[in-house]
Amino acid sequence: MMLIRYLSQIGRYFLMWREIFKKPTKWSVMRGLIFKEIDDLIIGSLGIVAFISFFVGGVVAIQTALNLTNPLIPKYLIGFATRQSIILEFAPTFISIVMAGKMGSFITSSIGTMRVTEQIDALEVMGVNSLNYLVFPKLIALLLYPFIIGIAMFLGILGGFIASVYGGFGNSADYIDGIQRDFLPFHIAYAFIKTFIFALLLATIPSFHGFYMKGGALEVGKASTVAFVWTSVTIILMNYILTQLLLT
Repeated sequence: MMLIRYLSQIGRYFLMWREIFKKPTKWSVMRGLIFKEIDDLIIGSLGIVAFISFFVGGVVAIQTALNLTNPLIPKYLIGFATRQSIILEFAPTFISIVMAGKMGSFITSSIGTMRVTEQIDALEVMGVNSLNYLVFPKLIALLLYPFIIGIAMFLGILGGFIASVYGGFGNSADYIDGIQRDFLPFHIAYAFIKTFIFALLLATIPSFHGFYMKGGALEVGKASTVAFVWTSVTIILMNYILTQLLLT
């Protein structure tokens, strides 16, 4: 029975995708909704992303430096390891899991509250495609999500630089040599491909759980928790699949 329920939910999720693009809302209305979602989801996330990225980059650099106990190991490896860790995994994947908590809970609770207070029913009575009205602006807003990840990459590497140089673990020339050495531009492309897929998941999975929830205020909280769990699980699973497809 559990398997059938999960398959039913997965099927309903993909049917939701079809409904999102049917009977679009007028552009004059949609434009305002998109700008509001950009402000709530993208601009509103910059602070926490900048804070986490800067200090995690510093921690990665310090831990790398502390493990280079052999004097024969070159110091440029601090910059190299920090760059690889930040670009390949930390910025696209770890930040996306953090955003599953921040953005995902916000999306699920806002749509779930509209469901509980029957605002979604009112939209449908007026002939509005509620999925297009509620979810499509979030999808468009999160097309800017790679911008957040780009900032996370820059600040993570900058945090590693400051921690390494001013912490006395190496000099700036070694660190800069490390972040430039053996650089593959495809790694940036790989990170942004992952980011784009994660953005679609961040927009739709929390929306799905908010839109199809039943109950009252207590169930809104439960739906937010479930949405966070499933968004995180899906991001980690897609991270594995995309890494296997793109890097091997």
